[in-house]
Amino acid sequence: MGVAVDAAPDTNMTTIRFTHTIQRHVRAPDCEVDAATVGEALERYFERHPGVRGYVLDNQGAVRHHMLVLKDGLSIADRERLSDSIEPNTEIFVFQALSGG
Repeated sequence: MGVAVDAAPDTNMTTIRFTHTIQRHVRAPDCEVDAATVGEALERYFERHPGVRGYVLDNQGAVRHHMLVLKDGLSIADRERLSDSIEPNTEIFVFQALSGG
């Protein structure tokens, strides 16, 4: 079972970070987790910070349309099931997508 910790970085853990714009609405501190997929990593995070879930995922568990989730700087491929695999030392970055002109 994976573990989420708010502590100094562990070189074998995945780091999850959120932009400051999200943090204007909900506390979303950086967190280190042990997981094999993006979905598992986010679940570990939400276990520690449940108020963030509704800002990131819809009621079906998919990434909301106005949110982007990056894995090591690239958009995840599976926004619905969050099945993208992750390796130790992966960084997941969550932010609000900008739209308009």
